Amino acid sequence: MEKVQELWNTLKNVISIIGVWDILDMAIVAFFVYKLITFFSKTNSMNVVKGILILVVLMIVTLASDLQVVKYLLGGAFEMGLIVIIVLFQPEIRRILEQMGGSVKDIFGHPVKSMALENAIDQTVLAFADMSKSRTGALLVFERSINLESYIKTGTIVDASPAAELLKNIFFDKAPLHDGAVIIRDGRIAGAACMLPLSGNANISRELGMRHRAGIGMSERSDAVVCIVSEETGDISVAMEGILKRGLSPDTFERLLRMELIPQTEEKKSVFARLRDKLKKAGDKA
Repeated sequence: MEKVQELWNTLKNVISIIGVWDILDMAIVAFFVYKLITFFSKTNSMNVVKGILILVVLMIVTLASDLQVVKYLLGGAFEMGLIVIIVLFQPEIRRILEQMGGSVKDIFGHPVKSMALENAIDQTVLAFADMSKSRTGALLVFERSINLESYIKTGTIVDASPAAELLKNIFFDKAPLHDGAVIIRDGRIAGAACMLPLSGNANISRELGMRHRAGIGMSERSDAVVCIVSEETGDISVAMEGILKRGLSPDTFERLLRMELIPQTEEKKSVFARLRDKLKKAGDKA
């Protein structure tokens, strides 16, 4: 009973010295740890993280033992740890920083007009429904907060309002721009015949060809919504965050696009846009 009382007194002392800033500090660290675990669990890098954790455990064991040679080798490895982590996780680190930059842009930027984006979604659904029936292969990317300029430059620069007939002409197998991806930015076609990075995920089904691997790879490296029509089966698929959703009907495809793309524009206005609207309404009432 005395030990329980001592433990309770110790806990009360610890709680009494914890302030608001300490709670905020722990909450921020916990949030970032959770985000990192969630992020790496969606990529092929989780195995690398597990390997690093094994090395950390081995280092703890060697520090508590007399394994001098192992301790020396692991010590040398940990001295270069920061550089090794940067090299191993370069694509992931870049994506995290790009997403942070995109979040800042959402806070301070102006919302994109939804009319052009809604038209792009409507025309894409119409085109994909027809190409699914004719089994015409297609690969189309909707850019979101992460800038895809480097990928747009790999193809032919286009500045056109998307129309179903235009998209079907681009992906016609005899057309000069059919081999590659169309990238849509702010509701307009920004580029065609663009080259996308292939996914390095070894767990992807062998049934999927290069078009699907490129779509998944693009979704792993950005927050883009990637739309695919299979040339072999005519199936419509969507890739997001490294996950491929296959066999979508045109109606489901349209609902998915609207759910993922429209909230990023008008429905989720920036903080300053909402404040501006409130001030405008207050001024009108006055």
